[in-house]
Amino acid sequence: MKSYLEMTKDELTTELALERAILADWEAKNLTLDLTRGKPSQAQLDLSSKMLGVISDRGDCFSETGLDCRNYGILDGLPETKKLFAEFLGGVPEENIMVLGNSSLNAMYDTVVRCMLFGVAGGHEPWVRQGRIKFLCPCPGYDRHFAICRTLGIEMIPIRMTPEGPDMDEVYNYACSDPSVKGIWCVPKFSNPEGITYSDRVVEQFAALKPAAVDFRIFWDNAYAVHELYDEEVKLANVFDYALQYGTQDNFFYFASTSKISFPGSGLAIMVASEKNLEQIKPILATQTIGYDKINQMRHVKFFKDADGVRAHMKAHAALIRPKFEAVEQTFDKYLDGLGIARWTHPLGGYFISMYVYPGTAKRVYQLCRSVGVNLTQAGATYPYGRDPEDSNLRIAPTFPELSEIKQATKILCTCTKIAAAEKLLEKM
Repeated sequence: MKSYLEMTKDELTTELALERAILADWEAKNLTLDLTRGKPSQAQLDLSSKMLGVISDRGDCFSETGLDCRNYGILDGLPETKKLFAEFLGGVPEENIMVLGNSSLNAMYDTVVRCMLFGVAGGHEPWVRQGRIKFLCPCPGYDRHFAICRTLGIEMIPIRMTPEGPDMDEVYNYACSDPSVKGIWCVPKFSNPEGITYSDRVVEQFAALKPAAVDFRIFWDNAYAVHELYDEEVKLANVFDYALQYGTQDNFFYFASTSKISFPGSGLAIMVASEKNLEQIKPILATQTIGYDKINQMRHVKFFKDADGVRAHMKAHAALIRPKFEAVEQTFDKYLDGLGIARWTHPLGGYFISMYVYPGTAKRVYQLCRSVGVNLTQAGATYPYGRDPEDSNLRIAPTFPELSEIKQATKILCTCTKIAAAEKLLEKM
């Protein structure tokens, strides 16, 4: 297949006409296909259906401590629920876990707001009183992280992603020189959308970081901790092991959830923090709630039982979604490989494929897809303020649609990618 970059003007014009005709055929079908968000499919949700019946009477509602889960009590979560998370997250300190509501995004938002209003452990000024504050934002990254900063008026600084994780030279340059830099967003395993797992070197560098701001915090969002697509486990170093070596435990706020393990609408979210951080957080949290849903916590423990139960459950998830990821990659290989106008990631886990179309065309590809009923995440969403400097990145979410829909939508995406690239290249001639 001849590269678009090697085609003459006449060849590109012919190719453009051909692809536009193909797109017109798709348009006539009145399709509605959705690749926008990383949602589990109904078949994935069905894997957890038996959880709804594991608590059937009064006797199922008592914790190992004798607490009646139907009543008030235990702000930070049941001990058996903490133990379950500590085991399947690979050594997260059980005593430092708080089991919260159903949403880790909500926990992260609340945490940033607490920092804004109350500061962090150590008696420092609340962030809101310190003038303009900044966050480091590895990108492409998670758009909802960026939305938290934007909503709260926090300036965002883009940080380049590498195959090992964020560019640590950039992280150190900003964090160690500017006290107005108060935090960084991290998705350390199967990052959204790149699918990158931070190397041991990068994890250690985060633990070794000595920021200029004494109230700097690393928001460690381990959203895809057990979300392998294949049998081989992808190892992520335990950041708390390194933090103990460097005495930097206070720098970390760690988050995880069962949103893509059990039910996104009624899962469990946790936050892990140092003793010093917890001493500051818990009294503030106690003004918000007397306790979270302990029956749901018990439900998860009774359903999964232990870490092996979680891992077996996630293998069933992988069996459902792996063919969808492979279908996207196979379609890209068939219709785009060798054209010189697109590249894409080959994730081993997580929920996304990150696609890079010809520079300057991502918004055009997005619009073309939308015109024929294929909805993608907004072009630019994976960058702070929606500003992709290359106008190149698109996030593909294959999990929710049926396999046949995935194949159809990806073919259309390939057609739109070709049209946008041909148009851009012809403009330059």
